[in-house]
Amino acid sequence: MFKIGIIGAGWIAERMVETVSGMKNVQVYAIASRDILKANAFAEKHHIPRAFGSYEDLCKDDDIDLVYIATPHSFHEEHASLAIKNKKNVLVEKAFTINSTQAKKLIALAKKNRVYLAEAIWTRYMPSRKLISDLIKSKIIGNVKYLTANLCYSMAQKERIVKPELAGGALLDIGVYCLNFAFMCFGDDLTGNKITKIDSSVKLTKKSVDESESMTVYFKDGKVAYLTSAMDARSDRKGIIWGDKGYIVVENINNPNAINVYSDEDKLIKSVKIPPQITGYEYQVSEAIKMIKAKKLESESMPLAETVFVMLTMDKLRKQWKMIFPQEKK
Repeated sequence: MFKIGIIGAGWIAERMVETVSGMKNVQVYAIASRDILKANAFAEKHHIPRAFGSYEDLCKDDDIDLVYIATPHSFHEEHASLAIKNKKNVLVEKAFTINSTQAKKLIALAKKNRVYLAEAIWTRYMPSRKLISDLIKSKIIGNVKYLTANLCYSMAQKERIVKPELAGGALLDIGVYCLNFAFMCFGDDLTGNKITKIDSSVKLTKKSVDESESMTVYFKDGKVAYLTSAMDARSDRKGIIWGDKGYIVVENINNPNAINVYSDEDKLIKSVKIPPQITGYEYQVSEAIKMIKAKKLESESMPLAETVFVMLTMDKLRKQWKMIFPQEKK
């Protein structure tokens, strides 16, 4: 039995427990919270064998095969570092860290300790990724020229997304999916300098975090991606890939539930069925288990170089907006 320990006992930890409970030969074996009462209650509710009142105690448990970091991304470097230093394989929820500097430090630490490290951005691992890629490569819509993608949720009441000290804002929490959607559709090896420039505009809150943004990404081969994300409204969450002979509509880029192909006369010519899923998180868990058993130190679906590239891209966007998190000013 492959055993997972979770750091953080919030809603995303709940989703991971739900996911793993539907999988074979894997279990959530331990949960850690800074509040032992909360950890015990979580463990009792979900029938988890072990509960810890400190993250360090969980990381010292020799029975755990993988630590999943489910705390806000402002704490990812600290908590992932703790696990890595205790020789634990680590799956870090997105955004991987708050910036590329932290990401590079984590990666260097993982390599030094010879442990698996990967970013748990679920869309990178889903079967829908290959389904979309195969459609593009098939030329069913001809030569692909552009794409649009939006992801907007009404989340402005959530503490983690509005506070600068928690590295809040739409970009790291929501916009990261738009960027990943564009990168998955328009390039497999983005570390090879396939992007020429990014234009953007932003609306900042009174606390100086990004409330909404539009991003235009120019690729070296001439393709362009137009992306929008926001934390104070609900959008249709569509991704649309435009070709010279038609277009592909992806319903909900955050977890695709339908993929439809239209001709240049707007006629539906193909619908692609999305495989059933537990929650969508199972694919990143399955790959982590596969890689760890094969003694691999990173993901194939989300290589660490790609994670760094995404973090660098978001650093550049925030630099355009003059948006600096408090912990970056130290």
